Amino acid sequence: MKNIYIKFIAGRLDVREWQVENCAALFEEGATIPFISRYRKERTGGLDEVAVAEIRHWTDVFAEMEKRKQTIIETISQAGALTDGLRERIELSTDAREIEDLYLPYRPKRRTRATIAKEAGLEPLADRMFQVAVADPSVEARKYLSDKVETVDDALAGARDIIAERLSETASVRETLRQIFRTRRIVTKATKKATGPEAMKYKSYFDYSESLERIAPHRLLAILRAEDEGYLSVKIDADPEKCGKKLYYDFCQERRYPSAALAEHIHLAIDDSFKRLLEPSISNEVFKEAKEKADIESIRIFGENLRQLLLAPPIGQKRVLAIDPGFRTGCKVVCLDEQGNLLHNEAIFPHPPVSEKVKSIQAVSGMVQKYGIEVIAIGSGTASRETEDFIKRVPLPSGVRVFTVSEDGASIYSASDVARAEFPDYDVTVRGAVSIGRRLMDPLAELVKIDPKSLGVGQYQHDVDQNLLHETLDNTVESCVNTVGVNLNTASSYLLSYVSGIGPSLAENIVEYRTQNGAYTSRRQLLKVKRLGDKAFEQCAGFLRIHGADNPLDNSAVHPEAYHIVDRMARDLGVSTRELVGNADLCSKISAEDYVDGDFGLPTINDILKELRKPGRDPRESAQEFEFAHDIRTIEDLKTGMELPGIVTNITAFGAFVNIGIKQNGLIHASQMGVKGMADPSKVLKLRQQVKVTVVSVDLDRGRIGLRLMK
Repeated sequence: MKNIYIKFIAGRLDVREWQVENCAALFEEGATIPFISRYRKERTGGLDEVAVAEIRHWTDVFAEMEKRKQTIIETISQAGALTDGLRERIELSTDAREIEDLYLPYRPKRRTRATIAKEAGLEPLADRMFQVAVADPSVEARKYLSDKVETVDDALAGARDIIAERLSETASVRETLRQIFRTRRIVTKATKKATGPEAMKYKSYFDYSESLERIAPHRLLAILRAEDEGYLSVKIDADPEKCGKKLYYDFCQERRYPSAALAEHIHLAIDDSFKRLLEPSISNEVFKEAKEKADIESIRIFGENLRQLLLAPPIGQKRVLAIDPGFRTGCKVVCLDEQGNLLHNEAIFPHPPVSEKVKSIQAVSGMVQKYGIEVIAIGSGTASRETEDFIKRVPLPSGVRVFTVSEDGASIYSASDVARAEFPDYDVTVRGAVSIGRRLMDPLAELVKIDPKSLGVGQYQHDVDQNLLHETLDNTVESCVNTVGVNLNTASSYLLSYVSGIGPSLAENIVEYRTQNGAYTSRRQLLKVKRLGDKAFEQCAGFLRIHGADNPLDNSAVHPEAYHIVDRMARDLGVSTRELVGNADLCSKISAEDYVDGDFGLPTINDILKELRKPGRDPRESAQEFEFAHDIRTIEDLKTGMELPGIVTNITAFGAFVNIGIKQNGLIHASQMGVKGMADPSKVLKLRQQVKVTVVSVDLDRGRIGLRLMK
């Protein structure tokens, strides 16, 4: 990577250049973000996953930029316009917008008024006017009359068109206007289309104005969506007169015009350049720039929500009875074993219109007894509260716990290729119930099968930059999977595909080997998997767990490349490696500095000791039961001042949505979070957090509920 890019990244992230350089080199060697942040701390100076992911993002950005630069340089060179100075400016730039500005005058373009004027032979006239080398433009213009230019006015108009385009393609002019536009206000007006009920969600923006510098990301995205749907007209109030004066001053301040006529023609060219060429172009660029910032913030929130959702507390390996509730079509019930395998499924009809309550109670009671059920999972959708009430009437054995589980995305999974491959002989209703049960057992293992955009935890996720969103969400899923670690003998190929260095193809090969040869007993067996070589093994081994492995370190986050260090620690203590693993007292007797050696520095040794104390520890908490208010079933039951329990279901830039046990989620606005001023919701609350709230407003017509967070 070029030094200019390394310096840019280091400055942006506030890290040392050598850290960026080493990290980029590791990427070139085929290392992944989780592997680098976990097992190469010495080479990166201990950069965390966030910094490593940022470096990866910018290395990709600059790789594409370098390709773009070469294309631009070749194009300008072929046109015979490439100078040493221009080449240097392009090669030393780290700003894509600056590069495009430099390229703009030479970029092949459609036929414009300026190109028509040039074809008519008017460029020399424009040059002389532009260079203030003309005393009387009208006299000079007569020299250029021809069969293509019939009058002096035509000649002067053509020259002005050339000057206007030249100004619009001048990098300094464009940047000056960008700086002005960034400080202006965004202004909206409702269109004729904005009369139907669909437009009412944008009513707040029908006559709206706010500084572009201060507008919140979610408001900007909402406005741009409304514009895209045809309900708003949107512009930047750039003050054409002020911009024109600024351009004229910058262009003319060091020029002495020999005549008022020439100055007037330059004025006309500047006004035309701004109104016809610059204002539309710069407006689009500044809107795009503002949207990019809004996208980044929205994607950041989405990524953090997804992380919290994927790392939600699991119930663990329990026998689960899962219910996908329903009224008319009944409740779909499945029984799962400790590994999530489907043991049984049937439908019960405890609710109207069928109302087979006694028969349904007997059915559930029988399934609980027959399959040794330890936990019941109830989907959070239609008829959820009624089904929870029904389950409370079933005589359950002592210790059987009942949970409400979010159904977001379950229907997407049910109809997916993944679900069809897992359950080819069952319909979508059974698959959906299985998903509900499995996501209680292990949210991470189940939710990775579902497109994150379908999980209900985003903010304008369909409006933001989809490439950046995909990159962020993939990084988030990969981070969560590798943070927790994956059981090599029970993980699905879909979960394995997110393990560092594996991917979909190798994941299928790993499962195929397991199917043909039985459970893995050693990480080293991975090297026998088809197409899994030394590099892939290096990247993935530390994140895979084998319970009951021949070597206890195979069930830990200690990387096989460091096993010899642990063996040496054990020998020095006079115990076996198996005796050392998991023995905190023995670990406390080890001095980390004594084992620093070559590539294994103090950060790595400390990580090894931390892992030896609690090998293979799941960083997630345990799932906790929750109970909604018994007497609140619909929005009509709500009254202002009520204090209710709830669960945070989504966090946005403007507040947090909370499930209080009814169809509609309530909103704790950022101003209602118990802190002074406007809070950052992501710093106050976490996804799936259990909270107490006060009802502050109820809008029955729009189905909106305002809440205040209680401390």
